[in-house]
Amino acid sequence: MRGLMVAAAFVIVVAGMKAARALLAPFLLALFIAIAVLPAMLWLRRHGVPIPAAITVIATALLGALSGLGVAIGRAAADLSRKLPQYEAGLRAQLDHFLGVLASWGIVADPQMLRDQFDPAAALSFVAQALTGLGGVLASAFMIVLTVVFLLFEFASLPHKWAHMGEHAPDRARVERALSGIHSYLVVKTLVSLATGLLAALLLWAVGVDYAMLWGIVAFLLNFVPNIGSFIAAAPPVLLAWVALSGWHALVVAAGYLVINLVIGNFIEPRLMGREVGLSTLVVFLSMVFWGWVLGPVGMLLSAPLTMIVRLALEADARTRWVAVLIGPDLPPKG
Repeated sequence: MRGLMVAAAFVIVVAGMKAARALLAPFLLALFIAIAVLPAMLWLRRHGVPIPAAITVIATALLGALSGLGVAIGRAAADLSRKLPQYEAGLRAQLDHFLGVLASWGIVADPQMLRDQFDPAAALSFVAQALTGLGGVLASAFMIVLTVVFLLFEFASLPHKWAHMGEHAPDRARVERALSGIHSYLVVKTLVSLATGLLAALLLWAVGVDYAMLWGIVAFLLNFVPNIGSFIAAAPPVLLAWVALSGWHALVVAAGYLVINLVIGNFIEPRLMGREVGLSTLVVFLSMVFWGWVLGPVGMLLSAPLTMIVRLALEADARTRWVAVLIGPDLPPKG
């Protein structure tokens, strides 16, 4: 009976989150931004800057960054949406050419079935819609930054409130460890994602692919989705290179993305990140699907830190600690 009640409560909570995604997604984005910039505020306070002034400096920088990012994504996504019919026609022409090559080799394929099973135009349309939605969230930068400001003021007053909680206060060491882990993950992931996005944009600019800056921003954002985000980010520019340039250009773009992801993902990021994510590869993928379904594009970007919080909450209760171990990373053999 208890299991059924827990399952029912889970379904109700998820349904509520999905219904309130328009409010919840910007708030969660603001929450994780506040966690990421909290050490900067504390550093300024230690160096004699009053908390209101420190928060003002941080808020101004965030407002400029988020507004610029949102406007850039929104404009490029709108332009891409207008040109979609042109790209779709080119993609279908390339597909017809591919069918002709197969026919010359004696391989006969049903054109309609192939178009139904493999529709790159639908992929480009999905990307344009996702970018428009994400750009809309980032373009509402004022509300996001305002929420960050209130959260930073709350974080600054938290130690005083903690002292008045008495024996009912949560385990402070556990909370600080969770905040430290999430902050470390966000900072390292941001730096690594910046490098990935910059290299991707330079690659696409050198090859001559349209919207090189947009796809660099997409590579930066999707790199927050661990393990597979950068490979998802490579699909649209590879398709565009194929339809607008040639198959060889598409191969160069694909090879360039592969090299960037292999070098950064297998050598640089693991050295900087350590075991901060604390999630298995399967859980990372499933969390991206789940949070993306619940919260949209923002949920995909925040899937790893959101699942990290869930894992820490499960770890805090002896009855659910086994679930935390199950969704965690590989562990060395016992004994």
